[in-house]
Amino acid sequence: MRRIESVPGGGGDEVFKGLAPGNVGRVDAAINADPEQNLGLGDLAQALLLLIGGRVESCGSGWRRWRHASLSVPAARITGMKIKPFDWPNFLTRWSEEWADAHEHMEELSPEDSAARRGRWLGADPATEADIAAMEDRLGRAMPPSYRAFLRVSDGWQHAGGFVWKLAGTHDAHWHDDAMGLGEDFDEFWGAEDNPEEVRAQVGLWSRALQLDIESDITFVLLDPQDVGPDGEWAVRVWASWRAEGDPERYPSFAEFMIAMHQEFHTLAPSRSSREGGPTFVNGTTRAQDAAVAQARTAALRGQHEDAVALLTEAQKYGRPYAHELLDQIAQLDGPSGRGVRTPPHPDNPRFLSEQLPLYAADLLNSGRPPEDWQYSDPGIFPDTARAAADIQRAVREGTYRYRPGGAFGEAVHEARQQARWGDTDAAWQILRAAIALWDPLGPGHIAPVGLLADPLLAPVLTAERRLELLRTPRGGESGPAPAPAGDRNPDGLSWLVRPGALRPWQTSVSDYRMILVEGVAPDELPALLGSSPGTVLSPPLRQWDVTRHHRGDQRVSSSYDDKALLSVGRAGPDWSFGFEQDPSAGFDTGRFTTPAPAASANGGQAIVIWHEWRRDTPLFHVSAAAGGKLRYAFTVQGGTIEPSIGAVPPGLAPPALGFDAPGADGQAAAAARALDAIARLHGVTLPRLALTEGRLHTFESLSWSRPPGPGETYTTISFG
Repeated sequence: MRRIESVPGGGGDEVFKGLAPGNVGRVDAAINADPEQNLGLGDLAQALLLLIGGRVESCGSGWRRWRHASLSVPAARITGMKIKPFDWPNFLTRWSEEWADAHEHMEELSPEDSAARRGRWLGADPATEADIAAMEDRLGRAMPPSYRAFLRVSDGWQHAGGFVWKLAGTHDAHWHDDAMGLGEDFDEFWGAEDNPEEVRAQVGLWSRALQLDIESDITFVLLDPQDVGPDGEWAVRVWASWRAEGDPERYPSFAEFMIAMHQEFHTLAPSRSSREGGPTFVNGTTRAQDAAVAQARTAALRGQHEDAVALLTEAQKYGRPYAHELLDQIAQLDGPSGRGVRTPPHPDNPRFLSEQLPLYAADLLNSGRPPEDWQYSDPGIFPDTARAAADIQRAVREGTYRYRPGGAFGEAVHEARQQARWGDTDAAWQILRAAIALWDPLGPGHIAPVGLLADPLLAPVLTAERRLELLRTPRGGESGPAPAPAGDRNPDGLSWLVRPGALRPWQTSVSDYRMILVEGVAPDELPALLGSSPGTVLSPPLRQWDVTRHHRGDQRVSSSYDDKALLSVGRAGPDWSFGFEQDPSAGFDTGRFTTPAPAASANGGQAIVIWHEWRRDTPLFHVSAAAGGKLRYAFTVQGGTIEPSIGAVPPGLAPPALGFDAPGADGQAAAAARALDAIARLHGVTLPRLALTEGRLHTFESLSWSRPPGPGETYTTISFG
């Protein structure tokens, strides 16, 4: 149950005003839950609407019982209530009382403010109809409905938000004269021919608007008589010289402007009260919004994040604790980029070291800003956590950071990471998916394991569809229906390599590549077979664009005959590993190419080399296979010309059977796709597209894929710096 105060409404119904402004004590009753029944999200949202001056009518009959002079309302009966137009008397009364309570212990107040505190009223006497008519005659325009209704309750206002100290009533409102000359600059910008119509419509605002600010911190409040809604409301435009550059902020009506200013008052009041040594800023509004935050958090943990967003967005406007932080976590997971506007890390937050700092460090790295912008490793500012912050920043920058939550979910994260490091991102997600329900939050400001997004190996696993599945999965001790599972991302077969954008999703072209598939060898054993020198080791997991810099950042000499590949490694299927290089720096040279397949198969298994060039002048497709250290077969096709093969090519891979004798680029691409899928079927191999395109994989420099120059052959050596 939720108890909502009742007053007679006539006609056999009741008009419920327990949440109406000015009934602060009654709000407390309205948000206290009876264990018998929980108020639904939609019901709570409607109740919160009442906090901004609405009134609930026509609730019907069948109410339960009276309790302590309050009506116990079944939650189901709250749905469908009608909200009457804006209730200025209650809204302004509640605002005034909250302001007076917030300034109760302040000693330095102006005479006007002292009077407002004593009288618990920030307004003035109501304007009469004659006052409003005289104002409209003076200005030559009828006033918009919500401003007119406001004037009937209070002919002016003090402290609209934090930066407008006095708002005009009937005697002080006047057409803006643009004494600061702002119109010239704004009109020049707004009036540009390439601007959309809604931007160009702002031209002349500074010379036509009705100015409502009388005293302010260089903040203009303007009613625009040319920006009129279907309800007759004039838009309010607010601009302050000290705020970030941009157009004046727009509110559709005077009523919505005042609601926003009440919310601004709430965001500023707690810090002011703390500064002045006053009591904690608590009232009916804050309690109702905090109840909404708690309800939203429960909804989010049940997988109902859309419902949570609606409540949290409203609570955030009032500056309520955790609202921004919870919204931020939802934004990080519900979107194409996996990034939200990070809540600034703070050492008092239980997520400071485990999630906030790693995510902030990842943002800094991706933004390209210098490491000096990282203030959290400064012991002068953060004496207790500076060393840990420096370690986190370094680990994120080097790609070695690991997200380590506790409990059963932490064990699953470790297991998933082991799959992801060898490219099996689908298996990694399946492990995480099964463990989401076991995840536990670190505190009331925590609703999801967003620290996964800072882990360089696991962040790519969380595609947009999987992040959304995570949000929709009940967790943290809550229950609910499981969402539809996001599909696997790694395609079957190998023909996807021929598709435009396959290796570069942001492009429409086909990429060149070369690879080696090795049977019976783990990925971390490939350097021992194919390394460029004895003792070659794998690099840390790297993004594709970091591979060359990592291995050859200090290289000063390059030779045309020394074609060492930079191979990313991983699992290619049961008992198979792969080494893959995208866009080799050297092209395929038939006369000098030497296949690494025999060396890779030296331990007794099979090895298959595939080299596909598409972006050079002549399309090329090469396959060579070895077993037990010996070459079994090889064939090469260049520009539709099938060169003499070596050994016994399996019938299913015979170039003519695959269509390599077809002319034209499309025919060659189709034949290559058939060849790749034939190899995949013959050996049961595949490649992890997500890991190759967006993830991180271990890498190493291989032996040369071209033979040394023979007697009389020439080659080029280039020295740098």
